[in-house]
Amino acid sequence: MYDLNLMIVFAHVVNEQSFSGAARKLGVSRSSVSKAVAKLEQALGASLLNRSTRHLSLTEVGTGFFDHCMRIQYEADQAQEMIESQNAQPRGVLKVAASVAFGTIHIAPAIADFLKLHPKLDIDVTITDRVVDLTEEGYDVVISVTRDLPLALVARKLAPIRRKICATPHYFEEFGVPQVPQDLVHHNCLDYIHSGDRGLWRLHGPSGEVSVPVSGRLRINDDEALSQVVLGGFGLALLPTFIIGKDIQAKRLKSVLSEYIPVEQHVYALYLPKRNLPLKIRVLIDFLIERFGAEPYWDRE
Repeated sequence: MYDLNLMIVFAHVVNEQSFSGAARKLGVSRSSVSKAVAKLEQALGASLLNRSTRHLSLTEVGTGFFDHCMRIQYEADQAQEMIESQNAQPRGVLKVAASVAFGTIHIAPAIADFLKLHPKLDIDVTITDRVVDLTEEGYDVVISVTRDLPLALVARKLAPIRRKICATPHYFEEFGVPQVPQDLVHHNCLDYIHSGDRGLWRLHGPSGEVSVPVSGRLRINDDEALSQVVLGGFGLALLPTFIIGKDIQAKRLKSVLSEYIPVEQHVYALYLPKRNLPLKIRVLIDFLIERFGAEPYWDRE
């Protein structure tokens, strides 16, 4: 009877496309992974992998064998998840990706508190704004601020993402407070490059959508950096409240034209559809929904 652990190691090597990647995933040395695959091939009397200095590929025998190994790994994962759900104690490793600004400001501190509640769970977090492929890269959850939801994934709303027109009180004292959206044409409006409509702010007000052409002396591709410029009193901007909520609460910034707001976005937890959602994924998402919610702490006066 073959060692099922060797078959699972082999499945990880194929999924990660390298011995090093499988070793990182399993938390063991590269040499132990290489020896495990060699031992499996010796026991089978067949070569499973074509090896080169830069690439691994499956042999014809290895291709068919890999399908069986994947089913064994899946059943082993299901068995572990069944035990975890009965014990109501999430364990193992949870792989999470989160967008840069929201991940840095809100997800990182949330995960610190979450881990204190679940001592048998480890989390690998990647902070990135690139598009993450959950299937190819092995992520369990992606935390993303988006309007375009991937059809192949399950999306759970964690919190609304709102933007406000704001500047420092000193800026408004010097240049006046805009009373209607059209007044913005007389102000130094600092623009977020990735907003979609460069030099045009689309707002929703009491009478519907209003498009206001704006101009200013700065365009920037990062909301956190933009907020620092606004805090310096240089101009006004449309900024997400998850970044500047604490500054509004502390009266370092003042929001204007509150009845005119951009289209509301949301931050989502995205994950692959599964018949039985693993406990470790479910408890993380439930924790984040409770922590943020429909009226998150950064929007409270």
